[in-house]
Amino acid sequence: MTVTALLRYQGALLLRSQHWIGPLVVYAAFVAVGIRSGDPALDALGYAAAGLVPLSAWLVRICVTAEPPAARAVSAAAAGPVRVHAAALLTALAGALLAGAAGAAYALLAGDLTHQPPAGTALAGAVAVAVCALTGAAVGAVCSRPLLRGRGRSFLAAGVGSLLAWVLAFSPARSAVSALVGAARADSAPLPLGALAGAVLLAGAAGAAACLVSTRRG
Repeated sequence: MTVTALLRYQGALLLRSQHWIGPLVVYAAFVAVGIRSGDPALDALGYAAAGLVPLSAWLVRICVTAEPPAARAVSAAAAGPVRVHAAALLTALAGALLAGAAGAAYALLAGDLTHQPPAGTALAGAVAVAVCALTGAAVGAVCSRPLLRGRGRSFLAAGVGSLLAWVLAFSPARSAVSALVGAARADSAPLPLGALAGAVLLAGAAGAAACLVSTRRG
C-alpha cells in the first residue's frame, strides 16, 4: 500500500467519522469571538494561529484512534505500523493546516492592514499557522496512542501540553505568535523562520517517537 493510498484511507476515515466537526466548531468559535473587525492584521493572524495548537493535537488523537483494533492490525500488516501511524499523523496535520488557512483568511479580511504590507503580512501569517499546527501535532503525537493510552489521560495531557505550548518561552508556537503580535503596529511583518525550524524538528521528533513505539505496541 502506497503512502498516497494510506493518506486517502486515513482522510476518508476522518471525514466519515465526523469526529472532526467538534474541534472545527470550537476553532471557528475561537476565531470568531477573538478576532474583531479593525484589529491589527498581525494581531488577528497571531490569534488565529494560536488556536491551532489544541486543534491540531485534538485532530491527531482522532486520527490515530479512528480505526478499530482489528482494522488497525490489518492495515499494519499490509503497509507496516510505522507507515500507517505516520499517515494518521500527516492527515491530522493536513486538517489543521486547512483550518488554519481558513482562520488566517478570515483574520486578513477582518484585520487592519494600514501599517503592514499585505503580501508580507499574509506570508508571516502562513508561517505562524504552520508553526502552531506543527507544534500542536507534536503535542498530539506524544499525548495519544501508542505513547499514551486512555481517553481521559490523553485529553488531559493534550490540554496541558497545548497550554504549555502557549506559555513556555522556548515553545515555537509562542515564539511565532509573539513575533506577530509584537510587530502588530510596526511597518513590517516578521517571518518567524526560527520558530518554523524548531516546530519542524519538534514535530519530527515527536512523530518519529510515536511511530517507533507503534511497532512495539500497535
